[in-house]
Order: sequence, then structure tokens, then C-alpha cells
Amino acid sequence: MTGPTPFTRVKRLPDRGHYDRDSLYAVLDGGFICHVGYLIEGRPVVTPTSYWREGNHVYFHGSSASRMLRTLGSGGVECCLTVTHTDGLVLARSAFNHSINYRSAMLFGRAQRVDDDAELAAALERFVEHLLPGRWATLRPMTAQERKATTLLRLEIDEASAKVRTGPPKDDEEDYALPIWAGVIPLTVAVGAPAPDPRLGPGIAVPDHVASWTGPAPARD
Repeated sequence: MTGPTPFTRVKRLPDRGHYDRDSLYAVLDGGFICHVGYLIEGRPVVTPTSYWREGNHVYFHGSSASRMLRTLGSGGVECCLTVTHTDGLVLARSAFNHSINYRSAMLFGRAQRVDDDAELAAALERFVEHLLPGRWATLRPMTAQERKATTLLRLEIDEASAKVRTGPPKDDEEDYALPIWAGVIPLTVAVGAPAPDPRLGPGIAVPDHVASWTGPAPARD
């Protein structure tokens, strides 16, 4: 992985910038929704999509009819992939010093399309198993039509950076004496009880891999 570049170097609050693999992997492995930015006919477009990390690549997929996947799959278009987690609202003693605790990653590069059928099928199985360990074996096999309708891209984690804010508010020194409450409201993602499909057949119980789910499995390195 390259060091900071003009695109990835954090200029605003540079002490929050991180350029090592461990920091980047930690942000990427913490979620499964990203935003991919690119240009179409000179106009900027940003598309949300699901993703997963394997080693030093991020994979994302979708419909073969997707304009984003068709554009990026050509291999000649630069893209920017971002991931963000919101960890807390930071309440200061002035409106100006309010902030947000967050973890974010930004990746630049050209995505590559995965065309080999066996490689694509194996990657999609790993995605399902990453998101819901134990799920793939319970599903019917993917059909040839579904394979044809699916495009898979991968982006190398090379030109990239992470940016992280943690901790309490940073007020002006003279404001610390003011009788105003300040601190952090933590934000977390909660897992709710599984909601059955209304068309679920009788007697089909919630499987263990669904009932016990607490989040994606660790990424493959």
C-alpha cells in the first residue's frame, strides 16, 4: 500500500489521519455499506452499495444492468470508495465546537471486474458467509440466469486513508468554566429480533445462524 498521496493525505485536522493497513482494515471490517463515487459524462455520481473485504481488496457487486458497475467494470474509470461509522454526538459548550465521533475510510483506484464464473460464485459465497455465517448451505444454488445478472468488482486497497475522531469535546479554554453540560452521546447499531416473511411456510423455525446473529464474521486476510 502506498503512503499518503495528494488525494489521501488528510489536510483538515491531519492528526486524525491514518495510513496503515490495520487502521484501514478496522474501519472497512466494521461495516458492509459503502458509497462509490465516479464521473459519468463529466458529472459526479455517488452510489451506495454493499461491500466486503478480503485480504487487500474490497469487493462489491450488483445487477449487471447497474450503470455504476458497467461504468467501473470497464477498467478505465477512477472511483472513490468511502465507508463511515458514526460513534457519537459530541456536545460542546459552544455550537462551533460541537462535533461527531466517527471512523471513516477513503479508497481511490480503478475497480476490476471478476469474470471467471467459479471465482465469482466462490466470492459471493464468501460474502454471504461473511455477512451471515452458516447461511449459504441453507440456500438453493445460484442459477445460470442469476449468475448472468450479477456483476462483481474488486478494488485494491492501495491509495487509501482512514480518518478517526474519538473522545470528549474540545472547547475553548475559557469556556470550560461555563455552567453548560458537555460530553458525548454514544451511538450504536442494535440488532433486533428476526421478523419472519409473511409468506413463510408453516413450521419453519428461525435457524440458529439467524437467531444468534450479532454481526458479520471477521474479514478474510
